[in-house]
Amino acid sequence: MSFHKYPTTFVSKLRLKVLDLDRSLAFYQEIIGFQILEQSEKRAILTADGKTALLEIEQPGDVIPKQPRTTGLYHFALLLPSRSDLGSVLKHLRKVKYPLQGGSDHLVSEALYLADPDGNGIEIYVDCSPSQWNWNNGEVEMSTDPIDVEGLLASGREEWSMLPEGTVMGHIHLHVSELEKTKEFYCEGLGFEVVCNYGNQALFISTGRYHHHIGLNVWNGIGAPQPSGNSVGLMDYTIVYPSENERDHVTQKLQQLGFDVTRNDKVIITADPSGNKIRLTIN
Repeated sequence: MSFHKYPTTFVSKLRLKVLDLDRSLAFYQEIIGFQILEQSEKRAILTADGKTALLEIEQPGDVIPKQPRTTGLYHFALLLPSRSDLGSVLKHLRKVKYPLQGGSDHLVSEALYLADPDGNGIEIYVDCSPSQWNWNNGEVEMSTDPIDVEGLLASGREEWSMLPEGTVMGHIHLHVSELEKTKEFYCEGLGFEVVCNYGNQALFISTGRYHHHIGLNVWNGIGAPQPSGNSVGLMDYTIVYPSENERDHVTQKLQQLGFDVTRNDKVIITADPSGNKIRLTIN
């Protein structure tokens, strides 16, 4: 079962601002294993399968370093097809001695965490079988347990050079300034459902009973400010809807709730209450 294609609503790609495009390209190709789909002097589009854009990185002329304690990207998460793929990634990261920020067994998935040279957070993960996910009263059980490093390494292949073709943007996790208005925007507006409440600190939301397509947290502080427009970090991310009718419905709902929506060619553009910009497209 795929939670990242029709008829599910899902996150498909994101765009990042970076300080140095050449440095970032070296990282995303050599450490993460992306291929270049398109490239210009200050911008590159990256892919895992040679045709599907997953990540776009851009070096604005007036870019400044990532600002701390602001809203924006916590991490983006690359979902791999199999556990052996994640084991191969772990072997590769150990071989090249790239520092990991952690690794966790979340009961629904196993995940590795690191950051790019600009401090943009990255999760690389694999899902456990959905039949093993434990649901209670409409919420999925998730935890942060130690990852089985030895088992993961044993599952990995020796040689690893690039992300496998089946890699998708599994989810995005964002810093927001508060949760009440944010929940209204994403659930009443965009049509997502809450699948896990993490106290009053974080919300995990999805469609189609996935464990989460979007994570939202206030770990940078209630009332955290938006970063400057030229700060390293998230430019925007894309949500794919299964039909034009469904996208039109959520567009009208956002406007009824008082959120700004604009149309640019065939893309609807909006922003959550914390200023995280979103492109709404159709399958």
